[in-house]
Amino acid sequence: MSKVLVSDPIDQAGIDILSQVATVDVKTGLKPAELVEIIGEYDALMIRSGTRVTQEIIEAGTQLKIIGRAGVGVDNVDVPAATRHGIVVVNSPEGNTIAAAEHAIAMMLSLSRHIPDANVSVKNGVWDRKTFVGAEVYKKTIGIVGLGKIGSHVAAVAKAMGMKLLAFDPFISTERAEQIGCQLVDLDLLIQQADYITLHIPKTPETAHLINAKTLAKMKPTARIINCARGGIIDEAALAVAIKEGTIAGAALDVFESEPLGESDLRSLGKEVILTPHLGASTAEAQVNVAIDVAEQIRDVLLGLPARSAVNIPGLGPDVLEELKPYMQLAETLGNLVGQLAGGRVELLNVRLQGELATNKSQPLVVASLKGLLYQALRERVNYVNANIEAKERGIRVIETRDASFRDYAGSLRLEATGNLGTHSVTGALLGEKEIHLTDVDGFPINVPPSKYMLFTLHRDMPGIIGKLGSLLGSFNVNIASMQVGRKIVRGDAVMALSIDDPLPEGILAEITKVPGIRDAYTVTL
Repeated sequence: MSKVLVSDPIDQAGIDILSQVATVDVKTGLKPAELVEIIGEYDALMIRSGTRVTQEIIEAGTQLKIIGRAGVGVDNVDVPAATRHGIVVVNSPEGNTIAAAEHAIAMMLSLSRHIPDANVSVKNGVWDRKTFVGAEVYKKTIGIVGLGKIGSHVAAVAKAMGMKLLAFDPFISTERAEQIGCQLVDLDLLIQQADYITLHIPKTPETAHLINAKTLAKMKPTARIINCARGGIIDEAALAVAIKEGTIAGAALDVFESEPLGESDLRSLGKEVILTPHLGASTAEAQVNVAIDVAEQIRDVLLGLPARSAVNIPGLGPDVLEELKPYMQLAETLGNLVGQLAGGRVELLNVRLQGELATNKSQPLVVASLKGLLYQALRERVNYVNANIEAKERGIRVIETRDASFRDYAGSLRLEATGNLGTHSVTGALLGEKEIHLTDVDGFPINVPPSKYMLFTLHRDMPGIIGKLGSLLGSFNVNIASMQVGRKIVRGDAVMALSIDDPLPEGILAEITKVPGIRDAYTVTL
């Protein structure tokens, strides 16, 4: 019989499920050395946030088939090490969806009706109805930033309460938004028109301080903002100033840039602000849900069935994985790149396997391409298992084609993304010691390895363009690591690909497009 080790406290419902197929040992509070000593006896390990599963533990777990994290993140698991050893790593990405959505709705209603302060007032022996006159949400406009699973549930509840729904999500199709009941608009329009704004997006470099002094100034003076997503999406200092000055009517925050919340001007504000200590997933039901979800997946894997929320590549042995890994990295890199070049909602992704690659298995490469494409929207929440599902939920259609006659490289991959802002394509191949090279961008031939920070321009092939761009970047203290121009005909259109040492400073992209001859410019972070 299989053996499962539970090294962090989990709900009994999860243990009961595991007991159906395995002997379950619950040993919490183990030191790393103690875990290394005993892990070799077990077929599965179930954890929460308390246990850190390092490479050393994974290498000692010679019988391990699966590691299950009863929660959303897997930052306490060395996923690459687990993958190399053929161990499936699973989590529960949807276990707290309802809890988080309901908390956002509760915050909105509490803010509208001043419930926390009114409660304190009555408990203090005061009967003051005039001070706590509230606002109705019925027929008001709610702006939902991020239409993932949590944002979609918020939309359903808000619609049932008679609210008008606006949404901003550059990675979801218009059709999908309409199915949910939302009108898809750009962020600027949402900010200007919404009476309530609720955030349901990951914290990324692009979303950091998305709500700042400039965006707050565009909101209605009666607008209220709710953040139960991630701290740092709102500039908290700017928010406090906006509320003090009456720029907006109020805010309800469950997450903060620094947790626990320390000194903050938000603490001194009155009924216009509600603050809670990161309670979005803190319901009894959510804790039960994540325990059941992960326990069921461990049970299924031990029975030889697939896991539904693996964060690595399930079902592939180390030998197969080693063979496919460079090609999947190529696909993921190209997907990430073409998604950023597209710059908006992608509705169609054409995956073309060329040359010798056309004879290989395609599905892993398609999934890896989608994972890269969706990374800017979902970050660590997208993986090789859920990429297809996430793409379908966003209305992204995938076409797979093959061209075995392609002979420029032994094997290459071409991705073409079509969306609301047009069509872009990238082609790449593995050269030398499995090194990724970009070989084509938007139909223009190039040969350059991808770097973390890149700048692409579409321009006329004419004298002086390179010098002008170099001078402009130099004036902003941007250092160019490498540069290459791809063109089809002399003095026609051309693409320039630059690797740069740091992200472009704010505002420089607009200056680049002002250079005579440069028609467009795109920045990419890989």
